[in-house]
Amino acid sequence: MTAQIVCIKWGTKYPALYVNRLYGMCARNMDRPFRFVCFTDDAEGIRPEVDCLPLPPLDANVLPSPGQWGKSRLWAAELGDLEGPFLFVDLDCVVIGPLGDFFDRGSPQDVILARDPAKPLHRIGQTSVYRAPVGKLASIRAAFLADPLGTQRRFRYEQRYVTRMAPGGVRFWPRDWVVHYRRRCRRTFPLNYALPPKPPKDARIVIFAGHLNPPQAIEGRYRAGGPATPREHLAATFDRGRRYVSPRRHLLAYMAPAPWIEEAWRE
Repeated sequence: MTAQIVCIKWGTKYPALYVNRLYGMCARNMDRPFRFVCFTDDAEGIRPEVDCLPLPPLDANVLPSPGQWGKSRLWAAELGDLEGPFLFVDLDCVVIGPLGDFFDRGSPQDVILARDPAKPLHRIGQTSVYRAPVGKLASIRAAFLADPLGTQRRFRYEQRYVTRMAPGGVRFWPRDWVVHYRRRCRRTFPLNYALPPKPPKDARIVIFAGHLNPPQAIEGRYRAGGPATPREHLAATFDRGRRYVSPRRHLLAYMAPAPWIEEAWRE
């Protein structure tokens, strides 16, 4: 069976180049035939190797929140012409290692998530990279649509909802397969000012969160528009107008440019 990789793009936050680069990274790291599908409301500029399918309806009012509840579109009983398991990858991920094992692990009926790096001692999933069979999450989509605002208030993040409510429970990828760039790749202070970030040896996919995306990792910025050089970053520690966290957190936050992200994040 042809492996299926899925991403979703709506609105204007991520331009087509994110889809194109994600496809390129996946193609370089797949060991088997695969189909790459992007569900989107705007296919302009997306490379022809990508199968662009219409964005499924959300069918719910959602609150502004850190959770990406728009991804609940992919929980539907039917998902375009897809059948069986698919691997979902967020647009801002960077693929740096082989992907074949993501399709071989466990049963085709399993829902497999990354672990939430913010709560390593809790059994909470992270939906930046997950695998599920089409329709497996249809029941929790129905429950969400029955009370979308109440569900959001209770769970806040859609990944908590999937973790707690997925039929049959969830499994997790090995810890080092999917790594959070800021939490797992950044050097500890003071080495973060002298050495570039470094991924774990077995890392396959690097995920990003918040204001930090691959372009900032390449430039060595903690967030878009933030200070770029070590000197600029240190100077901003004492300037409340240029930092957005406490002085201590700002001091620890610096990350040098990551050439390996630049090498991987391309078409």
